[in-house]
Amino acid sequence: MEDLTDNEREEQLRQWWSDNWLWILGGIALGLAMLWGWQYWQRMKTEQAQHELAGYQSVITNLGQDKFDQAVVEAKALRDAQPGSPYADQSDLVLARAAVEKRMFDEAAQHLRTVMEGSKDPELRSVARARLARVMVEQAKYDDAVALLDPADAGSYAALYHELRGDAYAGKGDVAAARREYDEALAAPVEDTGLDRDYIELKREALPPAAAVADAATVDPAPTEGAASEAAAK
Repeated sequence: MEDLTDNEREEQLRQWWSDNWLWILGGIALGLAMLWGWQYWQRMKTEQAQHELAGYQSVITNLGQDKFDQAVVEAKALRDAQPGSPYADQSDLVLARAAVEKRMFDEAAQHLRTVMEGSKDPELRSVARARLARVMVEQAKYDDAVALLDPADAGSYAALYHELRGDAYAGKGDVAAARREYDEALAAPVEDTGLDRDYIELKREALPPAAAVADAATVDPAPTEGAASEAAAK
């Protein structure tokens, strides 16, 4: 093939540009648009995160000033604006803790249930479930607490769930079940739980012996009204 002359090369270049200029300029425009869109999305994402953080900090500030009701208002506004925000989840968790400190257990349960049922973070859902069970034990809703916790599906929280189930069974007086749950919690590898094993053992040792429970169950029933009257007449 003969070498092309300068004029021929120039003519080829003009023809190529005539055939492709629209695609080239379109590609450049598309690339610039994508770059602008990505930068805009990043900027909006940053601004949204800053707004959510400000809302969470407002909740913390109000709680620090003992303005619980105002903190609830701030948390609700954050939740309404960004239902899936981790800051909304954290706001509900700190409100639940503050409510427990005030012995407002129904209020605490409401915030914990919101996180347990709606958080996108499985870790936070598990944390909220465990704390809700603790609240139920405080409310003497022992059966509800046991039903709420399924160690088989708890993953790394299984030992904690066993401990909390033990607390619930102990509260309702089922010593055998409480001891079994505490044993399950203590059987988990230490590095997998992060639990206070000494405290769990202390709770287990504080359970009444099985013999004492059996003896309490066989105590003679209270005398009937007639028998009591007869004894009093003697």
